[in-house]
Parts: sequence; structure tokens; C-alpha cells
Amino acid sequence: MTYPALRRVAAWFVDKIVLKRADYADLLIQLSRQIDLRNSPEAMFDEALQILSPALSARMDWMVWNQPQDMIVVQADRRRAQVPIATTEAPRYVLHIRDLASGRRLLSDDVAMLERAALLIARRIDAVRSIEERYRHDVREQEMRKLAAEAELKALRAQINPHFLFNALTTIGYLIQTAPERALETLMRLSGLLRAVLKSADEFVPLGEELDLVEAYLDIERARFEDRLRVLVDVPFELRKIRIPALVIQPLVENSIKHGISESLTGGEVRISARLEELTAIISVIDTGAGANDLPSARQKSRGLGLSNVQKRLERYGSLNAVTMRSTQGAGTTVELRIPVDLASPAEISSGARLTNNPKR
Repeated sequence: MTYPALRRVAAWFVDKIVLKRADYADLLIQLSRQIDLRNSPEAMFDEALQILSPALSARMDWMVWNQPQDMIVVQADRRRAQVPIATTEAPRYVLHIRDLASGRRLLSDDVAMLERAALLIARRIDAVRSIEERYRHDVREQEMRKLAAEAELKALRAQINPHFLFNALTTIGYLIQTAPERALETLMRLSGLLRAVLKSADEFVPLGEELDLVEAYLDIERARFEDRLRVLVDVPFELRKIRIPALVIQPLVENSIKHGISESLTGGEVRISARLEELTAIISVIDTGAGANDLPSARQKSRGLGLSNVQKRLERYGSLNAVTMRSTQGAGTTVELRIPVDLASPAEISSGARLTNNPKR
């Protein structure tokens, strides 16, 4: 009955008094905590050497080691060893242990502790590499999304409808003979519109700036359609400060005029409005033009490069079901954009702000 107790006491005396061995369970917990705070192999190994070297009374160092080695190699004198750090991917590493003090030798408990320490270090390096790879992947995805958005924006800027330019120039030519002052004003509007559309600009712009561009476009179209085109812009002043993706309204207005107003003998009205519902800015473009009973046909008719581009861009920003369309034969078409306010970044709008109408003709 007394032998097991005597054996435990003897083992404790040899470990703690003679060999002065540390409590390896506590040591591994300490090692795990310290390397979890480090984000590079170099820093992890520095911590490991500070913890393990005194515990083994040995000199230790580490190096990159891509040799096919998975097991600890203990030299015959048991005073030297190589401890591979078997990470999942290269580069891999090895700990060198040598010059154990006071005639000490590496025992089985020492080797078992080193195996567990090597596993802790390897898994932590793998975890850091995985985090870094995910970060690099996210950065690449963001760059790809940015490039795609820039390409789409450039496509929109380059999509100045040749028919619109031809019609605008024809109108200006007619006005030169009948109303020179209006011709000059229309020419200045066309010049300003082209500069605004073609210049390099931010991907996001204030809603008010987008509406200014639309107004320039509409002024030119009004010169062409005269009394056949009526325009109403009903956007609260507060909402004009929110930021939206550039060039998402002008293509809708262009479609309304091209496929709605121009196909009606009596012309019609284009209404642009915006409102805030909870955390979503809803921008509507409504025309009282020809319309269509067959909604799929209406969508196909009006969904040119511009409108399709707008929908894809808003979906890429995370705004699902961003574009909706309703059309009625002889009554016109309504297209709505739904843009989350966190996407629009309306720093100036508080959740409790009271929005008032500020119609503009």
C-alpha cells in the first residue's frame, strides 16, 4: 500500500529538487496563451524559447526547416534534439535543443512535452496564415468589385446615346435660326452635361449632385420636346445630402423619355421623387407616357445597357430587389430604386428627422 505513495514522492523529489523540472501542464498552458497573442512565426518562436529554454535548462534556437521530418529526433547522448514544427504548408520550422545543463538528459516526459509544444506552435502558425489568406482574399475581392464597379461606371459614362446627341444637336441647329438665345443656353447645357458625365468622379455622389445632372439632361430634352415634356422633381432637401451610386437616375429618366414620352403623341410628364422608409431611400421615376400591359415586354423594351447596369451595380453593393418596374398601357411606367441608407451614407440624416416636401419644377 505504501509503494505507490513512496513512488510518487520519489518522482516528485527527482523532478522538482534534483532535476528542477517545471510543471509541464502549466508550462504548456502558458505557452498556448502567449503564442495566441502573437501574429508572426518569429514572435511565436521568441515566446517559445523564453518559456521552454529555462524549463529544460538548455540552449535553444529555431530556423526554417523544410525537410520531410515529422518526429522529434533525439541524439544518442540525449542532450540534443531536433523538434520539427509541422505546419500544414511551407515554410516549416525546427527547434534545435542542445547543451542541457548539469548533466541533464531529455527524458520521455520532456519529449512528450516538446511534441505538444510543437503542435501548439504549428497550429497557431497555421491559424495566422489562414487569417492572412482570408484577409488577402477579401482584399482581392474588394479590388475586383471596385474594378468592376469602375468599369460599369465608365460604361455608363461612355453610353451617351447617339440618338440623344443627334437630336440635341438638331434641336440646337433649329433654335439657332428661331431662338438664338435658347440655342446658346441649350448648347451650354449640353456641354455641361457631357463634362459631368464623362469626367472622372467618385463612385458615390450626393443625391442633389445626381439630380443636377438629370436637370441638365432634362433641360436639353425640354428644348426638343417643348410642351410635350413636363417635369416634376419632388425630393426633400434633407434627402439631397445622402450619397448614392453615381449615374443611377439619369438612365431611368432617359428610358422614360425614350420609351414613354416620345411614343405618345401628346407627350407626358416625368416625375422624380425620393422618400425615406425606415433604413431605405426609395427613388422613383414615373412617366405618363405610352406604357405597356405586358410587363415582361416593357422590361425588355426599356432595359437597355444603362438600366441593366444600374441594377447590377446596386445588387453588387448588397441591395437586393433594388429595381422594380410597374407599367400600364396608356398610363405610363414607374421604376423604383431601393438604396439602403447605410449604402447611401446619409451622415446628415438622423433617424428621427422629419422630412418635408420641397417640389421643384
